[in-house]
Amino acid sequence: MQKFRDVLSRWEARRISALEAAEMLGMSERSFRRYRGRYEEEGLDGLLDRRLGRTSARAVPADEIEWLLDQYRSRHMGWTVKHFHDYLRSQCGFKWGYTWTKTQLHTAGLVVRAPRRGAHRRKRTRRPCVGMMLHQSLPARRRGTAARMTGSRVSRRWI
Repeated sequence: MQKFRDVLSRWEARRISALEAAEMLGMSERSFRRYRGRYEEEGLDGLLDRRLGRTSARAVPADEIEWLLDQYRSRHMGWTVKHFHDYLRSQCGFKWGYTWTKTQLHTAGLVVRAPRRGAHRRKRTRRPCVGMMLHQSLPARRRGTAARMTGSRVSRRWI
């Protein structure tokens, strides 16, 4: 807020332009004009972020979260999240998504996260094929043996 007032006073004294003031504050020129108008009308309170403290319009009501957790605790303990979610969608008219359901059950500690799996594919050394340059495909420890096998120069070896 202090920085805004300093930049605004420099702008009012005509030492900097609105574009320069906006760049100093890290915003567009249009945003600077909006902030200036709100500051003139409402003072420092006009500069506060108006989104803070509000709940999202898309947020799930707390009573529905509690209902979901109660359903799992009382009747469906031990079910997988997928089966539980499918049951809720088909039998109870549940409208929230699977990932949201899983997150709520994880947060409440009712379901344990699955352990991480290993790498899908492991890197392995490639087998030399006809036309392949050996110095690019073979590891350093095997390059000398390939040169002896083919009898060619070490710098450009082809099989």
